[in-house]
Amino acid sequence: MATTAKKKGPAPPKVEAQAAALKTRKAVLKGIQTLALKATQAGIEEETNDHCAIRLPLSTESAKRKIEDNTPVFMADVKANKHQITQAVKMFYDTDVAKVNTLTRPGGEKKAYVPLACDYDILDVANKTGII
Repeated sequence: MATTAKKKGPAPPKVEAQAAALKTRKAVLKGIQTLALKATQAGIEEETNDHCAIRLPLSTESAKRKIEDNTPVFMADVKANKHQITQAVKMFYDTDVAKVNTLTRPGGEKKAYVPLACDYDILDVANKTGII
């Protein structure tokens, strides 16, 4: 019997599909959103606007204690950076921001602590957000 060598050609569609499924499985296990993964695979770039950086203000007891220190607390978008959060606070509440501190919680949410500049009063921002 003569053995024949197998020719290596392009991968069959089934192998490509299995590779894509394995890549998606690894991404899901790491915690990456599959919709974002599919969008990047399709060549669609996601836009992160300044106005979507802040999702909602927090009104818990610890957040209200921070208000006494002239620091409102917001839930922010996970992909938003400090510059985008600063621009969103300036645009929505017409105040200057001293700096932004962010905290990514274990559940995957992001908190933004935003100390206001000395010239601005926290009560104006709290009235606009509806905390007070």
